[in-house]
Amino acid sequence: MAPPGAWGRSRRLRRVHSTVASSLALGAALLGAPCARAQAPGADRIPDTMEERVRACIGCHGVQGRGVENVYFPRLAGKPAGYLYNQLVAFRDGRRKYLPMNYMLAYLPDAYLMKMAQHFAELDPPPLQQPAVNRPAQQLMEGRRLVFEGVPARKIPACVHCHGQGLAGREPGIPGLLGLRADYVSAQLGAWRYGLRTAVAPDCMQVIASSLTEPEVAAVSAWLASLPVDPGVRPAKESGAKLPMACGSQGR
Repeated sequence: MAPPGAWGRSRRLRRVHSTVASSLALGAALLGAPCARAQAPGADRIPDTMEERVRACIGCHGVQGRGVENVYFPRLAGKPAGYLYNQLVAFRDGRRKYLPMNYMLAYLPDAYLMKMAQHFAELDPPPLQQPAVNRPAQQLMEGRRLVFEGVPARKIPACVHCHGQGLAGREPGIPGLLGLRADYVSAQLGAWRYGLRTAVAPDCMQVIASSLTEPEVAAVSAWLASLPVDPGVRPAKESGAKLPMACGSQGR
């Protein structure tokens, strides 16, 4: 007769042996899997391209960075590479606050961020159709006036003086303003006003945004959002033209 408890120990040992054997078999299968794949060149191999590397951006910014409908995230495609690079650096370094972007970019070096920026800057997918802006006509007219004329008496320059007559941006670091929802534009101006978003010094947008009143921010945001994106308009090339105020983003 087996000693007391021996039968239980024997049963446990058999279970251990069975588990070890199963684990060894699974390990052998996993170790053998690369060999099997090696016999089929190219099978299940993801291309090592920037398009594949930035696939994580699609969920928020759409295929080819063209934007997505009815949400807050902006279009990336076609914006100046210098601007996109500055924003990636700002998210990585915490000068712009949005946790998913902060975490995703935390350990990426400058050179790689520039490659990402250049990738999106070179894309030109068809623009999305913007939702209609239902705002009072007087507010839209005020927004148009601010965009094209500014407020000279308060030293607020017109948007077109920096962002271009077509509002498509200016190389190397000034973005286009079209294809953005009114609440997005308003939120970014608010972030600059209250120091939640900063740019390379001298931070011209912080000066401009903090000089605008709340009704003026609402008017500019509404009018810009009411404009369609012209697929034929690209950012203006860098030139020697002097901006109405010093802006660090153009010098980076």
